[in-house]
Amino acid sequence: MGTTTTTATATATATTSLGAGGEDRVMAAAQQIVKSLNTPKEVREDMLLILSSFDNRLSNITDLIKKDSDSTSLRFDAAEKVILRWDSCSFNPDASRHSLPWEDSPDEAAEYLSAVDEILQLVVDMSIRSDNEIMDRAETAIQLAMSRLEDQFRLILIRNTVPLDAERLHGSIRRVSLSFASNKGEIDEEFESFAEVDSVRGCFHERGASLGDDLCVDLINADVFTELKDIADRMIRSGYEKECVQAYSNVRRDALDECLVILGVEKLSIEEVQKIEWKDLDEKMKKWIQAVKITVRVLLIGEKRLCDQIFNGFDSIKEICFNETAKGCVMQLLNFGEAVAIGKRSSEKLFRILDMYDVLADALPDFEMMITDEFVCSEAKGVLAGLGFAAKGTFVEFENAVKNEASKKPMQNGEIHPLTRYVMNYVKLLADYSETLNLLLESDEDETDGLQNKDGELENMTPFAKRLLLLISSLESNLEEKSKLYEDGALQCIFLMNNILYIVQKVKDSELGKLLGDNWVRKRRGQVRQYATSYLRACWIKALYCLKDEGIGGSSNNASKVTLKERFKNFNTCFEEIYRIQTAWKVPDPQLREELRISISEKVIPAYRSFMGRFGSQLESGRHSGKYIKYTPEDLENYLLDLFEGTPLILHHMRRKSS
Repeated sequence: MGTTTTTATATATATTSLGAGGEDRVMAAAQQIVKSLNTPKEVREDMLLILSSFDNRLSNITDLIKKDSDSTSLRFDAAEKVILRWDSCSFNPDASRHSLPWEDSPDEAAEYLSAVDEILQLVVDMSIRSDNEIMDRAETAIQLAMSRLEDQFRLILIRNTVPLDAERLHGSIRRVSLSFASNKGEIDEEFESFAEVDSVRGCFHERGASLGDDLCVDLINADVFTELKDIADRMIRSGYEKECVQAYSNVRRDALDECLVILGVEKLSIEEVQKIEWKDLDEKMKKWIQAVKITVRVLLIGEKRLCDQIFNGFDSIKEICFNETAKGCVMQLLNFGEAVAIGKRSSEKLFRILDMYDVLADALPDFEMMITDEFVCSEAKGVLAGLGFAAKGTFVEFENAVKNEASKKPMQNGEIHPLTRYVMNYVKLLADYSETLNLLLESDEDETDGLQNKDGELENMTPFAKRLLLLISSLESNLEEKSKLYEDGALQCIFLMNNILYIVQKVKDSELGKLLGDNWVRKRRGQVRQYATSYLRACWIKALYCLKDEGIGGSSNNASKVTLKERFKNFNTCFEEIYRIQTAWKVPDPQLREELRISISEKVIPAYRSFMGRFGSQLESGRHSGKYIKYTPEDLENYLLDLFEGTPLILHHMRRKSS
């Protein structure tokens, strides 16, 4: 009663001072006092009696208070009625119809939301808190309304989710295809996968795939943004933000999971991934790479935009909603990346692992910018580090495989060894990853300590270039050992020429040339010339010896016919043997093949022509001269054109006697 008396006394004083002419102002003041009364009903009635006793002008205040109370009650009753009307029907989110009027009548939807607003406002204004009965009814009505709004919120999200158009997305991805092919040949089991690849079918590695800059998709029909925001606002204002976030994130999380299914990304355990055969795993890795790009560039950006629109004005809730929505999708992708990173290493996986590393490295800043969940960001960094470690380890495994490959069967025709083709095509593709490999290999400088640093040429080389130099040096050493499998010294030279030239061409015609430098290329071309000189010496010295004057006796006019016949006969036999053998040898490069033929011709044809000019006449006049002088210089020159074609031929030519 102390508070009541004080208030009444203050009011009476104010009323007296107003005088007789201030009745309207007195009533206004009284009305304001009434509105501020938040005391129990009994206390309020006592106050009204006290106030009315001071001045007859306040005799109507009881009616005023009653009228205001009746107005509040009517407002509450009307709002409660709207809420209870829609609660009278059962709600089934899976049914074709629902209990709320959103699809039937926007006006009724607005009426329902207004009813919720009305009760919330009455509670906020504290105008019904003095009445425990009405307050209980208000709480019940809000609880019912929030339950229905939550269901409606979820239903709108489900019904208006836009399915992902995978064909459009894949069509917008620009691909760069790099071929990776070689010939069949026996090769160590470290390169078993390569032995299954032939030069016709080939093998393709795709990289550089990127999304179009203008790619943007709608994840939810834009028409329902306002409705979703209206519901979210009421739920948050009512203290039901937890239920709102849960409903939103559950629906959108399922939608993102479905997007991954459409993109070909399956939910697989680490154990399941590690049991997949390489061919199938390769396809899954390609799909994963595309899915990461689409997830970052399309799905997460789209989800961020949705959260910003629906939960505008509620920053903390917006952040929580996005994190909860994105977490499942991102973690599914990261789990696959982790499974690949800890899987068995083999050389054919390196390109895909590098692609996965690159795409995740590119995506990580976007992940960290959009996703504030520290656990998810930490997991992404861990998977990136794991993929980098796997790529580095796989590269080391490849280096060791090249160094230790020990197939013992020589190539029959001295052609390019499958190991050479494999390694050079492999490293040519690796050059596209120079930046990434420099980053991963920069801490392994000790691995290149065995390289000779002539003229300081290693000082300006990148970490990857040094490792590349070491790798090709290992290949060259291996080829040198394989050349010793040939008993014929000339074929050894042909084999080394073919393989070194192939290496040079792969370096010169690609980014490898920039990594290894012009000096490296010049040195290898010098090696090819040295092998060509060694070939001529090993192969044609015996034939050329038959055309020397030594041992014939006497001058050209009285040389021993027996010796001459023997010389011509030996030369013919030697040439025919070389022809038979070396037509089967293969020099694939047309320029090298032509240069070898010219070199042979420049040494053999002039010597043969000179020998015939000096001694041929002594035999041509005799019987059976065709047995000895079987070929003209022109014949020999034509026959040289058949060498190194890889098709064995036999000479049966008998020269006709000249007239």
